[in-house]
Amino acid sequence: MNKSIMMRPVQTQFPTSGGCTDSPVLRERGQREVFCGLTGIIWLHRKIQDAFFLVVGSRTCAHLIQSAAGVMIFAEPRFATAIIDDRDLAGLADANEELDRVVSRLLERRPDIRMLFLVGSCPSEVIKLDLSRAAERLSQRFSPSVRVINYSGSGIETTFTQGEDACLAALVPKLPAADVAAGPSLLVVGTLADVVEDQFARFFKAMGIGPVAFLPARRSTELAAIGTNTRFILVQPFLGDTARALEARGAQRITAPFPLGAEGTTMWLSAIAQAWGVDADHFEQTVRPARDRAALALARQRERLSGKKIFFFPDSQLEVPLARFLSRELGMQLTEVGSPYLHRQHLAAELAMLPAGTTLSEGQDVEQQLDRCRAQQPDLVVCGLGLANPLEDEGFATKWSIELVFSPIQGYDQAADLAELFERPLRRRALIAEKAACA
Repeated sequence: MNKSIMMRPVQTQFPTSGGCTDSPVLRERGQREVFCGLTGIIWLHRKIQDAFFLVVGSRTCAHLIQSAAGVMIFAEPRFATAIIDDRDLAGLADANEELDRVVSRLLERRPDIRMLFLVGSCPSEVIKLDLSRAAERLSQRFSPSVRVINYSGSGIETTFTQGEDACLAALVPKLPAADVAAGPSLLVVGTLADVVEDQFARFFKAMGIGPVAFLPARRSTELAAIGTNTRFILVQPFLGDTARALEARGAQRITAPFPLGAEGTTMWLSAIAQAWGVDADHFEQTVRPARDRAALALARQRERLSGKKIFFFPDSQLEVPLARFLSRELGMQLTEVGSPYLHRQHLAAELAMLPAGTTLSEGQDVEQQLDRCRAQQPDLVVCGLGLANPLEDEGFATKWSIELVFSPIQGYDQAADLAELFERPLRRRALIAEKAACA
């Protein structure tokens, strides 16, 4: 296959009109119920195996991370919190000296660390601690054995998945420049479970697509080279800053729906295959076995979920592609699809595939949204942990948004597992009702 074919402009065949493309969006700017971006450390530290995440924050930040991670007492995770206490807040201690001391002690204890992230928080931003300068200073001190990078995980005006976006966007300037004479390369952007990454890599190899790199990589020494011949594709809809940073370095984005469910995964892989000029018959032969297995597994889940009403509170920014999957592949009825932010460019194909007339909301005024949820009486509510227990007490079945980020949900082999995450709360609610009736 010659390079002129491989580098032809990407030809997408996905819908860009219809559905909810031009639907009005209810924009709310009231009280919100979301985790902060520090939560992203939980899946990022599992992915980048030689990295360490040091939160510069309060004891509240430390408790949040520990609780979200469910860390056992005997575990030694690759994240910690440098506590900002009263002396720091009162200006009685030099915060930079304290930070240098903590980092030095950490790296002495953990010589396996190759990349250290200084993660800003609400407290560190309140006292105006310049972590970018601290990262530069510490990088010079510990280079070349350790690279120090900073990003903000503050919960001020953000939602919890934006922590990953901020982290990956901070990594982009550190990626080496690709040789201008090099051929096209593919960069898959977004944190994937290793098992999902391996599955996608096998598809790329079978179709002759490569070289392929993933951001983030499993090890900090495996940073992908990027340039004008780099094509990148997102696996998460909340990576807007990362996408802009890659485009600023000349990389070209491949437009596609997100790889959730059999249909979404096929469209996502198809967009990449089209960009590389893969023969249609070869593509079909490559994906058909896995796609058919996924469709068969989803058929069983569809029997249980079809016709059930679902309501999405805004939390993870995964809401629109999840709604597309649940509606088109499982027959669920969408009462409201709320999202913290609607990135219309990245979600164009997803919005076009939602049923016309679906209520879309952006942002949150939690009391008003709770009233709409109660009025709709959905069978299942997708929401954050802060709303789940009160809604369960009112008799609603709920699914935690954060579990959808922690779990491997992309790709063919995970399609049925993704469906089960929504079916399980309904099954649990039915068992509770059955036991109550028998009591």
